[in-house]
Amino acid sequence: MLAVLSTRFMNSGKSVGRTEKDSMGEMQLPASSLFGASTQRAVMNFPVGNLRMPIGFIRSLGRVKRACAIANRELGILDPEIASKIEKAAGEIVAGMHDSQFPVGIFQTGSGTSTNMNANEVIANRCSQLAGEPLGSKIPVHPNDHANLSQSSNDVIPTALHVSIVLALKEKLVPSLKGLESELERKEEAWRKIIKIGRTHTMDAVPITMGQVFGGYAMQATKSLERIDRASNVMRELAIGGTAVGTGLNAPEAFGSLVSRLLSEDAGVEFREARNHFEAQSARDDAMEVAGLIAAVTASLGKIASDIRLLGSGPRAGLSELKLPSVQPGSSIMPGKVNPVMCEMLVQVCHYVSGLCSTVQRCGSDGQFELNTTLPLIAHCLLEGIECLGSGVEVFTERCVKGLVVNEDQCRAYAENSLMLVTALNPKIGYDKAAVIAKKAYEEGLTLVEAVVQSGELSEDEARSILDPLKMAYQE
Repeated sequence: MLAVLSTRFMNSGKSVGRTEKDSMGEMQLPASSLFGASTQRAVMNFPVGNLRMPIGFIRSLGRVKRACAIANRELGILDPEIASKIEKAAGEIVAGMHDSQFPVGIFQTGSGTSTNMNANEVIANRCSQLAGEPLGSKIPVHPNDHANLSQSSNDVIPTALHVSIVLALKEKLVPSLKGLESELERKEEAWRKIIKIGRTHTMDAVPITMGQVFGGYAMQATKSLERIDRASNVMRELAIGGTAVGTGLNAPEAFGSLVSRLLSEDAGVEFREARNHFEAQSARDDAMEVAGLIAAVTASLGKIASDIRLLGSGPRAGLSELKLPSVQPGSSIMPGKVNPVMCEMLVQVCHYVSGLCSTVQRCGSDGQFELNTTLPLIAHCLLEGIECLGSGVEVFTERCVKGLVVNEDQCRAYAENSLMLVTALNPKIGYDKAAVIAKKAYEEGLTLVEAVVQSGELSEDEARSILDPLKMAYQE
């Protein structure tokens, strides 16, 4: 059964064509695979689910390997020709040329050693190809002695995690949130004078404008961007240089700072060496903090999507204050029905990502002694969450927010008929008298203006002036 499952990951699908060795013995491999014995052993050991390590993580791992080779060359401990070959092979990983050569799933050794060795083997075998040597020969590059020089899985994998998260936030989530923020701000300005009724506890409250409502949503988007900026900053501290347990054994003293500088230049993001390598490898508090910040963003976005869905309910038996874009038929049995599907999509995305963030926070407690052992799962959850949230927000903005239209007549009618306009009478006639007038209007089916005039407290002109919804909204 294990052998059958493992064949899913053999890139060529051809019969076994070569034998390689790792520290535990021989393994049979497809003739053309760039991964080696350690990788194939991991594939056979962990046939659990269908989730492979995220491609964004793998490409960031390529960046780390490339930077390490350059650093080792500059520090004089790696032959320049070997370093150059590793740099080229790792660069191909960064470019996505060898994505299919990374078959190890996320449910593997908690340190991610299998994935680190996967990268080392792909680099070594690609260097053999470049040098005209047979695959598996470990000539001119050895996966451990050269591709992994000055490194350990225990500092490489946390470093790749941090780099991949920072880049994913920068390239995927930040642009989508900025697009949403911009569109919400446009709605805020365009709708600043459109009066509507406010609601608290889902019940009628005092008037507000649709522009003010969307201004609130725009600020939620702005604060989401601020939270993501904090998340990015947290992840810019790198574990590289700590090797096995944080002591830096077998690595030059300047290695961590040099690799961090090289990664900064490569990615266009300022990374820095960890202030304390023991914390950087034994704990994943940074990832937990990021998960918390992303979870806060999901709550914010879910609230926006849910509000828009409710404001667009109807069209004849709901609130119907907003008209949502029609993007697809809403029912297989009710002709003409259109549902708020983009809102529902984003709400589901937010629930899903929140769950992923919860998993990361649980993973943070599995840092026994000098190493957290849930790194592959953390990488999957955070990168999956960022990808889904970024895509969901982008689609929601394009196919829902941009096409929203206000039903001004409905908004005005709700506002003008609301009994909560009576609140504006408090400073003039007092809370108790205002409450009596509100009750009278409700029981006798009167407008508030009619009720207050009949009470003799105010003239009609005074009542209309005080009970003007727009004046209430802007405190004019």
